[in-house]
Amino acid sequence: MQTQSSLECKPGQSSADPAIAVKDVSFRYGTGQAGRPWTIERVSFYVAAGEVLGIVGPNGSGKSSLLKLLAGLLRPESGRIGLMGHASTDLSPIAVAKILAVVLQEQAQIFPFTVAETVLMGRFPHRQAGWWSLGGGADTARDLASAQRAMAETDVVSLADRPVSELSGGELQRVMIARALAQEPAILLLDEPTAFLDINHQLDICGLISRLRDERQLTVVLVSHDLNLASQYCDRVLMLKAGRLSHIGSPAETIRPDVLQTVYGCNVVVDAHPQTGKPRVTMPMSRP
Repeated sequence: MQTQSSLECKPGQSSADPAIAVKDVSFRYGTGQAGRPWTIERVSFYVAAGEVLGIVGPNGSGKSSLLKLLAGLLRPESGRIGLMGHASTDLSPIAVAKILAVVLQEQAQIFPFTVAETVLMGRFPHRQAGWWSLGGGADTARDLASAQRAMAETDVVSLADRPVSELSGGELQRVMIARALAQEPAILLLDEPTAFLDINHQLDICGLISRLRDERQLTVVLVSHDLNLASQYCDRVLMLKAGRLSHIGSPAETIRPDVLQTVYGCNVVVDAHPQTGKPRVTMPMSRP
């Protein structure tokens, strides 16, 4: 297990060009305003190609902001972020969109596009007319096949003709993941991917994350409040506390009562999952 003070990418820790490399990144809202608190402060870590990394931490610890920094939706005030061996600042928006896709929690749906149209929007970075052109040429056979595959993987084929404005929260979540998959990224960023989903579709999405890593060698970074999801489905877990990296390591190294007490300030029960043997977190019946 690593902490912020010991976190450096040393020989043998990762390949020469990890999928994501974050070095001394700091960010705060209201950049340049003296006295503003740091949202993310001097955070460093890497994500190996094909790895599933879970980001967890208390409310307000900076999880979603860190994900947006990785996606390029926010710019760090200091430090640097590398994507597939390239500095993110050297890449155009289209180049970034060909490398990574992101699914955020907030999904404002202003126009009543159908599910099929929404998923096909994931193909925009691959069109010669460019990212911003809705009329950027007819959909190719590859576009249609990629969208169809993504809808099948997320179980939304039956919703293809429905306007997204009429979907439930769980249905919309799966459609947004399908759109991201249609983008055919090397890196997938997910903010609370199982939020709003019933237990059946939670299992589907978690299973899908595992399959994507195995079948597509996809690198996945997911933010979650669910420590058990992170423990069971992630190769490593990164824990934020007050905007700083507190711990990072395997689930066995991080999902421990002493670590959770340090990060969350509460006592929990941690035992072995009966099927996987990985750490399982249970809330105690009452506070001691």
